[in-house]
Amino acid sequence: MTQPVKQTTLTKVEEIAARVGASENLEIVEVELLGGGRNRVLRIFIDKPGGVSHSDCEQVSQQVGTILDVEDVIPGGAYTLEVSSPGVERKLRYARDFERFKGQKAKVLLRIPVENQRRWEGTVAGVAGQTVILEPSPGRQIQFAVDDIERANLKFEW
Repeated sequence: MTQPVKQTTLTKVEEIAARVGASENLEIVEVELLGGGRNRVLRIFIDKPGGVSHSDCEQVSQQVGTILDVEDVIPGGAYTLEVSSPGVERKLRYARDFERFKGQKAKVLLRIPVENQRRWEGTVAGVAGQTVILEPSPGRQIQFAVDDIERANLKFEW
């Protein structure tokens, strides 16, 4: 699958998943389309306050799978659909993610360094518009734009 076709397919799947998620009061965290040919895997990560259940995954899988097949969204038709929770170290992509997980530990890789550093770990102190406030150590705060994040996720403390 060429990149534009893959992106168009992914966009359609994200729209369908978002509609199904909204009807089930679930957040669609991420949608991935991996592999090629008969080995393609479509992964949908869902979440909600308090965590997701097996039943939530099953509902989304059945509903999204039916719509994808009826509308023939995946070119070639052969794919495996997986629906799961994003796990304890879930990705943080939007300002709303940082707001929701305020007070929790996060790992962030920035595109643009702050204080000559791209990798940061700390407690999410808050969000102001599209600016994240991270506390790498007690009493010390750094700020960066959501758009400047290359990758971010929660950090699980063992």
